[in-house]
Amino acid sequence: MADWIINTLAVIGAYTGMEFMAWFTHKYVMHGLLWDWHADHHKAKHEKEGFLEKNDRFFLVFAIPSAFCYMYGSMTQTWWVFFIGVGISLYGLTYFLIHDVYIHRRFKWFKQLEGTYSRAILRAHGAHHAKSTKEDCESFGLLVVHPKFFKRRSQKMADSSEA
Repeated sequence: MADWIINTLAVIGAYTGMEFMAWFTHKYVMHGLLWDWHADHHKAKHEKEGFLEKNDRFFLVFAIPSAFCYMYGSMTQTWWVFFIGVGISLYGLTYFLIHDVYIHRRFKWFKQLEGTYSRAILRAHGAHHAKSTKEDCESFGLLVVHPKFFKRRSQKMADSSEA
């Protein structure tokens, strides 16, 4: 198989796998063992001190495997590992742009998007932040959104009244 195909598959596989890793880490680590780091992210803006959150430490946690893949892949004959690092980095960039820039508006770079998918992402994340505790939250992923978040409030109410 051609190297470019293997490298492309490594990027796509790592990128896709990171959505699962982000979900898993968010559900079981951020809302578990390392809740102390993540708790301030669930506070309202007026309750936070400064621009940075303890939650921002997770950027470094996710950057470590990517950096390792870059180094290992470029220092050995296993170049495809380098491209796993690229996939992880691209997911990290996507996460930053969607989560920090678009959803939480920490940087005012994008306006509100009008697409069905972008609204579903906002609804899902809003449902997640409806709780300020580590228990009983939902919607831990970023890009894979439960179908219920694609429905408008009026559609949900109509569906529930039919039941």
